[in-house]
Amino acid sequence: MPKKTPPTELVVDLRGRSFDTLDEFWDAIAGPLGLPEGFGRNPDALRDTLQAGGVSEVVDSYDVIVVHVDKRGIFASRDREMRALRTAFAGRRSQLLAHPLS
Repeated sequence: MPKKTPPTELVVDLRGRSFDTLDEFWDAIAGPLGLPEGFGRNPDALRDTLQAGGVSEVVDSYDVIVVHVDKRGIFASRDREMRALRTAFAGRRSQLLAHPLS
Protein backbone atom coordinates (compact mmCIF):
# COMPACT_ATOMS: atom_id res chain seq x y z
CA MET A 1 0.00 0.00 0.00
CA PRO A 2 1.47 3.43 -0.93
CA LYS A 3 2.33 5.82 1.88
CA LYS A 4 0.03 8.76 2.38
CA THR A 5 1.83 12.06 2.20
CA PRO A 6 0.79 14.75 4.65
CA PRO A 7 -1.13 17.64 3.11
CA THR A 8 0.94 20.63 2.11
CA GLU A 9 -0.02 23.81 3.90
CA LEU A 10 0.59 27.47 3.08
CA VAL A 11 0.46 29.61 6.21
CA VAL A 12 0.04 33.37 5.83
CA ASP A 13 0.59 34.96 9.23
CA LEU A 14 -0.73 38.53 9.33
CA ARG A 15 -0.83 38.83 13.12
CA GLY A 16 0.56 42.08 14.43
CA ARG A 17 -1.16 44.05 11.69
CA SER A 18 -4.41 45.93 12.00
CA PHE A 19 -6.71 46.04 9.00
CA ASP A 20 -9.15 48.93 8.99
CA THR A 21 -10.49 48.19 5.51
CA LEU A 22 -10.98 45.14 3.35
CA ASP A 23 -8.73 46.75 0.73
CA GLU A 24 -5.86 46.59 3.22
CA PHE A 25 -6.56 42.89 3.72
CA TRP A 26 -6.71 42.22 -0.04
CA ASP A 27 -3.37 44.03 -0.44
CA ALA A 28 -1.84 41.90 2.33
CA ILE A 29 -2.91 38.52 0.93
CA ALA A 30 -2.44 39.25 -2.78
CA GLY A 31 1.31 38.56 -2.81
CA PRO A 32 1.48 35.50 -0.53
CA LEU A 33 -1.47 33.86 -2.31
CA GLY A 34 -0.25 34.78 -5.79
CA LEU A 35 -3.49 36.53 -6.68
CA PRO A 36 -3.43 37.90 -10.23
CA GLU A 37 -3.68 41.60 -11.07
CA GLY A 38 -7.33 41.31 -12.13
CA PHE A 39 -8.41 39.42 -8.99
CA GLY A 40 -11.95 40.41 -7.98
CA ARG A 41 -11.08 41.46 -4.39
CA ASN A 42 -14.34 40.19 -2.96
CA PRO A 43 -15.33 37.16 -0.86
CA ASP A 44 -16.92 35.31 -3.79
CA ALA A 45 -13.76 35.59 -5.89
CA LEU A 46 -11.65 34.48 -2.93
CA ARG A 47 -13.90 31.49 -2.25
CA ASP A 48 -13.64 30.43 -5.90
CA THR A 49 -9.85 30.81 -5.77
CA LEU A 50 -9.49 28.81 -2.57
CA GLN A 51 -12.07 26.11 -3.21
CA ALA A 52 -12.31 25.63 -6.98
CA GLY A 53 -8.80 26.63 -8.00
CA GLY A 54 -7.55 27.64 -11.40
CA VAL A 55 -6.94 31.28 -10.45
CA SER A 56 -3.63 31.21 -8.58
CA GLU A 57 -0.77 28.80 -9.18
CA VAL A 58 0.40 29.44 -5.61
CA VAL A 59 -2.94 28.49 -4.06
CA ASP A 60 -3.31 25.51 -6.39
CA SER A 61 0.09 24.15 -5.37
CA TYR A 62 -1.00 23.67 -1.73
CA ASP A 63 -3.60 21.38 -0.22
CA VAL A 64 -4.55 23.81 2.56
CA ILE A 65 -4.31 27.59 2.95
CA VAL A 66 -4.32 29.04 6.49
CA VAL A 67 -4.45 32.78 7.13
CA HIS A 68 -3.84 34.09 10.66
CA VAL A 69 -5.05 37.55 11.69
CA ASP A 70 -5.55 39.39 14.95
CA LYS A 71 -9.12 39.91 16.12
CA ARG A 72 -9.01 43.68 15.73
CA GLY A 73 -9.93 46.24 13.11
CA ILE A 74 -12.25 44.68 10.56
CA PHE A 75 -11.70 41.25 12.08
CA ALA A 76 -13.33 42.34 15.35
CA SER A 77 -16.51 43.07 13.42
CA ARG A 78 -19.40 40.71 12.87
CA ASP A 79 -20.96 42.69 10.05
CA ARG A 80 -22.18 41.27 6.75
CA GLU A 81 -18.86 41.84 4.97
CA MET A 82 -16.89 39.96 7.62
CA ARG A 83 -19.36 37.08 7.64
CA ALA A 84 -18.98 36.83 3.85
CA LEU A 85 -15.18 36.88 4.14
CA ARG A 86 -15.21 34.16 6.81
CA THR A 87 -17.51 32.10 4.60
CA ALA A 88 -14.97 32.36 1.77
CA PHE A 89 -12.54 30.42 3.99
CA ALA A 90 -15.12 27.87 5.13
CA GLY A 91 -14.15 25.06 2.77
CA ARG A 92 -11.97 22.08 3.57
CA ARG A 93 -8.98 23.66 1.80
CA SER A 94 -8.79 26.90 3.77
CA GLN A 95 -9.01 28.50 7.20
CA LEU A 96 -9.13 32.05 8.47
CA LEU A 97 -8.02 32.10 12.10
CA ALA A 98 -8.74 35.31 14.02
CA HIS A 99 -6.67 35.31 17.21
CA PRO A 100 -7.75 37.29 20.29
CA LEU A 101 -5.36 40.01 21.36
CA SER A 102 -3.48 39.21 24.52
